[in-house]
Order: sequence, then C-alpha cells, then structure tokens
Amino acid sequence: MENTKQNNFILQGNLWKVMYQLSWPAVIGMVLYGLNVVFDAIFVGRFVGEAAFAGVSLAFPLTQIPLGIGQLIGGGAGAVLSIAIGANDKSTQRKLLGNVNFLTIVLSLVFMILGLVFTTSLIKMMGGSGQELQYGSDYLRVCLYGTVFWVAGLAGNLIVRAEGKMKTAAWMMGLGLLVNIIATYILIVILGLGVEGAAIGTNIGMAVYTLTFVVYVLRKKASFDTQFFSTKRDKAIMKGIMSNGAPLFIMSVMMVLQGIVVMNALTSYGTTADVTFYGIVFRIMSFMMMPIIGLMRSLQPAIGINFGAGNYERVIQSFKIWAFSAALLILPFWLFLMLSPQSILGFILPERVLSTDDISNFRYFMGVLPILPMVFMGLTFFPAINKGKPAAMLGLARQVVFYVPAMLLLPKFFGVNWVYIGSFAIDVIVALWLSVLIVKEFKHLRSGKVITQDSINKHVEG
Repeated sequence: MENTKQNNFILQGNLWKVMYQLSWPAVIGMVLYGLNVVFDAIFVGRFVGEAAFAGVSLAFPLTQIPLGIGQLIGGGAGAVLSIAIGANDKSTQRKLLGNVNFLTIVLSLVFMILGLVFTTSLIKMMGGSGQELQYGSDYLRVCLYGTVFWVAGLAGNLIVRAEGKMKTAAWMMGLGLLVNIIATYILIVILGLGVEGAAIGTNIGMAVYTLTFVVYVLRKKASFDTQFFSTKRDKAIMKGIMSNGAPLFIMSVMMVLQGIVVMNALTSYGTTADVTFYGIVFRIMSFMMMPIIGLMRSLQPAIGINFGAGNYERVIQSFKIWAFSAALLILPFWLFLMLSPQSILGFILPERVLSTDDISNFRYFMGVLPILPMVFMGLTFFPAINKGKPAAMLGLARQVVFYVPAMLLLPKFFGVNWVYIGSFAIDVIVALWLSVLIVKEFKHLRSGKVITQDSINKHVEG
C-alpha cells in the first residue's frame, strides 16, 4: 500500500512537491558522503603530512573504479527497476536482484585480484615515486581488500533510491559514513595508522553500508520481490543493467583516466606541492557536486517511473524542475568559494601559503559548478528513458577527444595552470553539446516515438 501511494505520488503529484520530497533526503545523504571525503583529507593532511596526502591523492582516482562498478550495477538495475515499477512489470522486478548479485560478485573479485597484483604499478602509472609511491600503494592496497563492500553497498543503495525511497537510502548511507568518519579518526589520530588507517576506516564504513541493504532486504522492506539469495541471470535484464549503467561506469573510469593524465602532468611539470594542491581542489569540487548528485539520484525514479507509465511530458518537466533546483541550490555555495577560496583551502592545509596562481587555479576549476546541474541531470535523463548510449558516448568523448590531448599538451607548453584552465574550457564545451542532445530528445519524446520496456524484452527474447 505504501509503495502504491509513493508510485501514484510520482505519477500524479505536483512535480515541485515530488522533487522536494524525493530530493532532500538524497541531497543530505550525498552531502554526508562528501563530508566523509573531506574529513579523510583533513585527517591525512593534518595528522599524517603533505607527502602522505599527495600519495593518497594519486590513489584516490583509482578508488573510484569500484564505486564506478557499483554505479554500473546499481544505476543500471535502478533504471530497469524504475521503468518496471512504472509499467507494473512484476516479472522483471522479481528477477532483478539475481542479476545484481551475480554481477557484484564477479566484477568485485576481478577488480580486487587485478588491483592487488598491480597496486604499485598503478600508482606509478599515476605518476607516483619515492614517498608518494609508498603512501599511495599502501592506501590503495588496503582499500582493495574491501572492494566487494564498495560495490555492493553503492549498488544496493541505488536500487533503494530507484524505488523512490530516498529517506531510507539516505539513512543507510548516513550510518555507513558516520561509522567511516569515527573509525578513520580513531585509526589515524588515536592509533597512528596513517594512510592505511584511512583506508581501513573507509572499508569499515562500506561494510556497514552494505549491511544496511542486506538487513533492508531480509526484513522484507523492499517494494518488490527481491529473491535475495539468487544469482540467476536473465538475458534481457542483464542487457538493461549493463546498457543503462554504462554511462555512470564510463564516467568513473574516465575520471581515472583524467587522474592519470593530470597527475602525470603535475609530477612531470610541477612539484609535490602542485600534486597536493590539485588533490585538495579535486576533493572540494567532489564535495560541492554532492548536492547535485543527490538531486540527480532523486531524478532517476521520477523520470523512470513516469517513462515506464508513458507520461512523457512529466518526464520533460521533471528534468527541467530538477536541473533548475540543483542550479539554485549550488549557487550560494559557489559564490562563497569564488569570493573566499582561502577559507576552505587554508582549513585543510593551514601551513601552506597560497599564491596568486593557486587562487586563480582554484577559481578556474570551480568556475563550472553552475553548469554542472544540467550536465548531471542529463547523464541521469538518458539512461532513465532506456537510452544510455548518448550519455556513454558523451562521457567517452569528454575524456578521449578533449581531456587527454589537452592535459598532455597544455601543461607541457604553458605550465600547470593550464590543467585548471583547460578543465574549465572542456566542461563548457561538453555542457553545450549535451544541451543540444537533450533538446533533441525532448522533441523525440513529445512525438511519442519511444522505446518501451516491453519492446525491449520482446526484442531480446526474439
């Protein structure tokens, strides 16, 4: 009954109210996640040292791969589930978790084994050497032991969000992150375990994060038949998960590629201080994106369920309302960062004297924040309407066509400042490109010529 009421609210309620009720728990959950990333930086930067922070910064992009796998599985499964809920497709709902379990086990083991074999080589690939190489390797190695929790925890949480249960997903995330912060503080500050303590703390938090989903399913709180212990695969569902989750996974992998080229540029043409500064700026940007990502997560069930029910005009209006709200939410924080960058930068590394170039580079990097809401909503929009390909291709193009050549050439000829200037220019180009694709898709939806879940299943079965 509760789930029917929620679905009816998403299908028929005032969209501004739908946005508010779905979004505020998701935003709070993602802000908590962002605070965890910032606290890790504070603990390492203040209590272990700048060289340790530089090493962790080299490893940090690589730790996004298991999260990318979690988004591949959970984001793809969430898109399939939302559409199935909107279409009242009980068969797809019942078979979903078996596919999720299978992918989680296989992909987690593959990544963990490969990562442990090539840990040191991966940090070297990021540009690590000397102390930074050692710190980065130690941090990454310990993180890898918790791979299955990183993947399963995020995948499970995204499935809960796809049901439209944002409050439940938020407290699940909040509990795991609270444990993470407490554990990291104890392990680093009290026990003095350094960067390994930071990694162990994260693994403990992710294990709790995963456990919350297990308890949620076993207590029959899910709105669909979960068949929790199944690992049975279904061809149509597997294809739906992989195609709709691909854009999120590609985005994560491309962030690793971005990290490789940027870190190599900084280590080749800059100093340890440049690596450390980029690591700080990147984490601050990651934190600032958390409210946007929270709204992005809440948009997925709103679009998916309405799309599954054939409410295409509500799909379009949902996108516009969410994108506008995300931009409005981020605006005051962006203005504060642009006007007073010293406040946050000095808090994380109080002993560093910020140069004029540091301030300018920070402002360039943060300059794209106001346009990111449209980009992130676009990356959610396409998979949620069974069109993951445009988002996936855009993510690939951003890195391979624009980012890699720019980061290989610009810092070499013009200095490390162009890491930040180039990033700003590339994201503006991508935002303009994506806006054209979105407008085109709006016209397509209004024409009524869309691909439904039923047609996909019939095509695969045929």
